[in-house]
Amino acid sequence: MGNVVTQDADPIEVGFDPDRLGRLSARMRRFVDAGLLPGFHVVVSREGRVCLNETYGRRDVEADLPIEADTIYRVYSMTKPITAVAALLLWEEGLFELKDPVSSVLPTYAELKVFRSGSVTNPTLEGLTEPMRMWHLFTHTAGLAYGFAYAHPVDALYRAAGFEWGVPAGADLAEVCDRLAALPLLFQPGSEWNYSMSIDVLGRVVEVLSGQPLDEFLRARIFEPLGMADTGFFVPEADQARTAALYTPAPGTRSLVRNEAMGGAALRAPSALLGGGGLVSTAHDYQRFVQCLARGGALDGVRLLGPRTVEMMASNHLPGDADLTAFGRPLFAETAFDGVGFGLGVSVTLDPATAKVPGSPGDFGWGGAASTWFMVDPVEDLTVLFLTQLLPSSTHPIRSLLKLLVHQALVD
Repeated sequence: MGNVVTQDADPIEVGFDPDRLGRLSARMRRFVDAGLLPGFHVVVSREGRVCLNETYGRRDVEADLPIEADTIYRVYSMTKPITAVAALLLWEEGLFELKDPVSSVLPTYAELKVFRSGSVTNPTLEGLTEPMRMWHLFTHTAGLAYGFAYAHPVDALYRAAGFEWGVPAGADLAEVCDRLAALPLLFQPGSEWNYSMSIDVLGRVVEVLSGQPLDEFLRARIFEPLGMADTGFFVPEADQARTAALYTPAPGTRSLVRNEAMGGAALRAPSALLGGGGLVSTAHDYQRFVQCLARGGALDGVRLLGPRTVEMMASNHLPGDADLTAFGRPLFAETAFDGVGFGLGVSVTLDPATAKVPGSPGDFGWGGAASTWFMVDPVEDLTVLFLTQLLPSSTHPIRSLLKLLVHQALVD
């Protein structure tokens, strides 16, 4: 069940050996043929021209329905770079600066407390030594957490408050952010890196500064200008037949198990518009977003961001130019840690040799919980987009393999 979708260029024309590039398709197909992935859509572009655009496998294994060009996927944390771009649109208008306190927009963030010691039932807290700032939200250095991490008493406090793989029932984004402000921070803002709900809070910043709900702002300022007609916070009923099913691996065998409980959430409007993980999209739509970043913030005559803003977004903002291993809590994130820094909503490769994965210094991107991923490599003028629906993303080493297989195929 494979299909080559429309391509703009023969691989040879943009510096790829076609046979070597075919290794990428073959390796990903092996995951599907072994019953370890339901299917995938992969898009590789160089110089803005698509040279590999392939679907393989099924969007619904049980119903034997193939992945097609217009299949809709839950992109989960690949929502984060889109929300970061939304915030940067407002930053470019001068509505905030990166060093501004978050409390200047969200007053409940003025009196935050930080976990110092103790337990879930008897925590010792301390006050802020400096404010939580806007750049902390973009970079996951705010001290916020995720309830699913199971790594610290603060994670358990998140779960007790209703934050694990979701938010408290019925809470909208404003209430979600107020409830997060009432929980202790994991550390003093700016002192460490921890994957967290900080981009959800950034989405609320966008709402307050723009005066629009996040879905309306994203639609008006990003999706409509870029022609991303199938991207939103849920799948309308008319489009649900082309939505991919969500799968998780069975313990031991890693064979596919359909996950209707989590997958069904994408089929109904959410109470909270989560800028950290709420969007659904298609390969066409997300490729438009990726190409906009790769082309310096503009695509087909539509400019979202200035080129220097994209450069700022894709620069390492961790203090001392540290990588995530040195500065972070390398427990879980949609990225590797060695030789990788963090920008404004995206991971940034600092040193491919330290990472032990091919790439270029300055390549950037992000992934989602259902094993989706994208990368922009400005040095090679290269992009990769991979969409599938297998949760969690740590099940298979798909991202490192994609980087390896696309770079070994470059022969220019």
